[in-house]
Amino acid sequence: MNAPTLSRRGFVAATSASAGGLMLGFHVPAVPQPADNPELNAWVVVQPDDTIVIRIARSEMGQGTLTGLAQLVAEELEADWSKVRTEYPTPGQNLARNRAWGNFSTGGSRGVRESHEYVRKGGAAARMMLVQAAADAWKVPVAECHAATSTITHLPSKRRVRYGQVAAAAAKLAPPADIPLKDPKTWTLAGKPVKRLDTADKLNGRQVYGMDFTLPGMLNAAIRDCPVVGGKLKSFDAAAITSKPGIKQVVRVGDSAVAVVADTWWRAKSALDALPIEWDEGPHAKLSSADVAAMLKAGLDAPEAIVGNQVGNAKDALASAARRIEAVYSYPHQNHATMEVMNATAKITVSATGTPERCEVWTPTQNGEAAFAAAVEASGLPPTKCEVYKIHLGGGFGRRGATDWVRQAVEIAKAMPGTPVKLIWTREEDMLHGFYHPVTMCKLQAGLDEKGQLTALQMRLSGQSIVAGLFPQNMRDGRDPVVFQGLNAGGAEGAFGYAVPNLSIEHAMRNPPVRPGFWRGVNLNHNAIYLECFIDEIAHATQQDPLALRRQLLAHSPKHLAVLNAVAERAGYGKPAAPVKGLAVHRGLAQIMGFGSYVAACAEVSVTSAGELIVHRIVAATDSGHAVNPQQIEAQVEGSFAYGLSAALYGECTLKDGRFQQANFDTYPALLMAQMPKVETIVMPSGGFWGGVGEPTIAVAAPAVLNAIFAATGQRIRELPLKNHSLKRA
Repeated sequence: MNAPTLSRRGFVAATSASAGGLMLGFHVPAVPQPADNPELNAWVVVQPDDTIVIRIARSEMGQGTLTGLAQLVAEELEADWSKVRTEYPTPGQNLARNRAWGNFSTGGSRGVRESHEYVRKGGAAARMMLVQAAADAWKVPVAECHAATSTITHLPSKRRVRYGQVAAAAAKLAPPADIPLKDPKTWTLAGKPVKRLDTADKLNGRQVYGMDFTLPGMLNAAIRDCPVVGGKLKSFDAAAITSKPGIKQVVRVGDSAVAVVADTWWRAKSALDALPIEWDEGPHAKLSSADVAAMLKAGLDAPEAIVGNQVGNAKDALASAARRIEAVYSYPHQNHATMEVMNATAKITVSATGTPERCEVWTPTQNGEAAFAAAVEASGLPPTKCEVYKIHLGGGFGRRGATDWVRQAVEIAKAMPGTPVKLIWTREEDMLHGFYHPVTMCKLQAGLDEKGQLTALQMRLSGQSIVAGLFPQNMRDGRDPVVFQGLNAGGAEGAFGYAVPNLSIEHAMRNPPVRPGFWRGVNLNHNAIYLECFIDEIAHATQQDPLALRRQLLAHSPKHLAVLNAVAERAGYGKPAAPVKGLAVHRGLAQIMGFGSYVAACAEVSVTSAGELIVHRIVAATDSGHAVNPQQIEAQVEGSFAYGLSAALYGECTLKDGRFQQANFDTYPALLMAQMPKVETIVMPSGGFWGGVGEPTIAVAAPAVLNAIFAATGQRIRELPLKNHSLKRA
């Protein structure tokens, strides 16, 4: 198959559209392959020794997508799981084969739910071709043959053949046109808690991450970007450090950064620390968090706003309500703070005359195609002369969906033609130059009738739009659909579950000059806090039990209600919790729908007389429709709670003089092991749809804990993080 002819500009534009959500239709491409390594289609290679290579286009960053997708392929393939291994195809190969692997982007809890059908068809098609090849060799009808655990059996004669013995012949067959899939009720491998394929290598040290990657003759680079938001690089004095040991070059990178290349990374970093740099701090040199807060506060009462969900007439109902309740909540900027900082290795290969001929990049990325587009654009070479090789991620959480460090690495490599250069950011660089969780505020108003029944609810969100900042082409008549996660009027992604006769959910867009980003859970995080804590406020203000009120309002949302009831029952809600070491234990609830799944949590906490918060246990329930690997779902829930509680307790990035003040884990701490609560996960797939797993449950951790804190102290925390508040009883 010939590579499509596509200009560099056209490719970059097309890939940008893909990053914003373009999905192509399914097909199972096949091309002739060597007999000793026959490819049955883009997803499956069966080797003569029966090793099965399953290609995974999505990125693995600890969430288990690699194993889950392999399970789905192997299920339809009827493969021997012990013989399965995986590999990443490259975005260059994807381009050359007309995007045979579809979307490479891994985010929004879409790794499995967006690709399950076509990867399953890849496995099923491969199985059908293998069975056909065996039937042809035996000269028997296909219907008389049965495949199981990488073996094909001719049922009448009991003859058997292994997949590896017929793979070469199968690879020569045309792919089937009609590819039926198994009913999930008949799964024997998918849906089971099999061990992850990548665990052993992570335990024994064989797993290579981007920071571990090496090439012969490789040099190392450290970089510093202007520390002020929107600032530029004015000048630097390279002569001051070029005589230091190991220094190879000082490189201007873009219009705001400078890098030092050396034989070791520490020498590069040390020289960079000594480099005299002058910055042009630009128009935001005096920007502060107080400025941002004032901007958002103005949006709470601004006359213009985009309406995301409306029922009845909330404004009139509030005006005529017998009683009104009002509260304002806020959520800060937060950094992804991945354990592995941003890094990439880049190499520009040149001809004998010094002309650049090829650009290669090795990097951990959540979006191989976006990284590829960045390499193409930064190198100035056509797409056919570029390639990106994905490496397992040491954490992503949305941060590695961006490509800023890839562009930097390629620009540095261009200054060192023929030599591979590995760029590694410092932790400080990583903290100061992120794509931050959007900062928001929310003003909520409830109207009650004479009996205390909820008649109206208005939510006015004010804050940043990620889509406007990163993918403006995806805005819909000025509306950012991500803003209303969990608050939508129906739909399969994040429906608002409560029945309120008069409802208005609005967004006043206020974009400070800070890069917003998709941070694990995205807008569902703060939307769940705003909604679920305010529902609790309504319950307590009307002297209703928080569970009873939710049940009443969710009576017509059975899946929302089911997960809520599940956590309440498992936690023993309604019965006094047993004291822990003499401390009273209090409970809080939260539920929401996001990323296509229904989730709920019940938190159990104590607050000591000195104001110390202890989160003892969180019971969680998730209905993702289908559960490809229940053990991985449990791990994802536990990990999401660790991440979500870290954010709720400590996560805050503040601005002063245009600079973020949190530069490392001493000022941006994470939850300690000793603080991690016991997590009990209820995996309750109801079937009929495919929801996400990695992001939905993070959203219910904070509101459940905040509601439990109120139950314990009577104190309502409306502004995160918790570290800024005293829980000590007066």
